[in-house]
Amino acid sequence: MDTDSLRLFVLACEKLNISAAGRVLGMAPAVASARLAKLETTLGAELLHRSTRKVSISLEGQDFLPYAREIIAQEDAALAALGKGQAEISGTLRFAAPSTFAQLYVAPLLPDFMALYPNLSLDLHLSDTRFDLIEGSYDLALRNSVLEDSSLTVRKLADDTRVLCGAPDYLKTFGTPTSPTDLRAHRLIGFQDLEPRQLISSSGLQATFAPRDAAIRLVMNDGQSQKQATISGAGISINSLWAVHQELQDGTLVRVLPDYVLANSPALWLIYPKSNVVSAKVRVFMDFLIDRIGKGKAWRVD
Repeated sequence: MDTDSLRLFVLACEKLNISAAGRVLGMAPAVASARLAKLETTLGAELLHRSTRKVSISLEGQDFLPYAREIIAQEDAALAALGKGQAEISGTLRFAAPSTFAQLYVAPLLPDFMALYPNLSLDLHLSDTRFDLIEGSYDLALRNSVLEDSSLTVRKLADDTRVLCGAPDYLKTFGTPTSPTDLRAHRLIGFQDLEPRQLISSSGLQATFAPRDAAIRLVMNDGQSQKQATISGAGISINSLWAVHQELQDGTLVRVLPDYVLANSPALWLIYPKSNVVSAKVRVFMDFLIDRIGKGKAWRVD
């Protein structure tokens, strides 16, 4: 296998267009098609499904793609160690993140990042729904949950303190809980499911936020919608401090049981497939986000 063919394959997967991938590498369409066909013959597997209308990645291609990217990253790192290879950051970076966080903190920074790296394109997948990093062929992702997959590597972006909130009008109508047991009589909004969430106070007392046991149940799978429902008086919910800090400051929302937070100390993690070499495009984007978001106190509420 030659790495030029691997680069062509990776680009074809990103663009879902063999001719377009070939043009990036200076290959005529016929040459690009021939190079990919030879790679498939060498591997004994069809990596791409081709039709007159579109190109799609086969199951074998999805399995092979992370390894192709790893080989390319290894070559780039080896050339860089010798002072050779491409000095500029280029290609396409596929990044996945929760939509609510991305809207508030990532999207406003993109013009600055793109100005720094004009030859790097971004392909963003923004959704609060859980996803598989490997199956989605993402280079990098942001998660706000505990990492369980041993095939992935993480870098911490920032803390993700989560607090209970309610709207002033809701609390005026239904009362303000003064202890965790009072939550049972309230309308609790669940996020994605009705599973109980463990709470802990600054003094170490344990409690439970249990939507399943509440008087009225509402379940949502979108963070922004959950916040809006809470503001509108639908009930009490657990929200990330980064999502509601402005509303807490201006009084649109009020901390409920302010001594309690979610117990499992969640954080915002940048995750990527485990590799001996982190590609340059992934490294610069992680460094940029950590510098612009992770080091700041953008959502501190005093």
